[in-house]
Amino acid sequence: MTIYGVAILAGCTLIGAILGKLLGVLMGINANVGGVGIAMLLLLAITSQSQGSFSLKPITASGITFFSAMYIPIVVAMAAKQDVYAAISGGWMALAAGGCAVLASFALIPLLTRLQMRA
Repeated sequence: MTIYGVAILAGCTLIGAILGKLLGVLMGINANVGGVGIAMLLLLAITSQSQGSFSLKPITASGITFFSAMYIPIVVAMAAKQDVYAAISGGWMALAAGGCAVLASFALIPLLTRLQMRA
C-alpha cells in the first residue's frame, strides 16, 4: 500500500538525519552533514532493490515510487537553497569547495553511465 511508501520514506529520512548528525559530530561540526543526501541515497537503494532480489507487491512498489519521485526533487531543492546561503556567508573558500564538488560530479557522470550500461 501507499502507506508503506510513506513508512520507508520516513525511515530513510530518520536514518539520514541520524547519520548526518553523527557525521557532523565526527567532523567537529554542530550540524547535520549530508543527512539529506544519505536519506536520498537510501531511498534510491530501496527503490532499486524492490526491482531486484526481493519483490514487493505492486501497490507497495508504486507507493515507494510515488514518494521517491516527490521526495528527491523537493528535498534537493531545499538543501540547495540552504547550501547557497551558507556558501555565500561562508566566503570564497566555501564557494570554491562547492564549485569543486560540482565539477567532480560532472566528471563522474560518464563513468557512472558506463557502469550502469554494463549492469
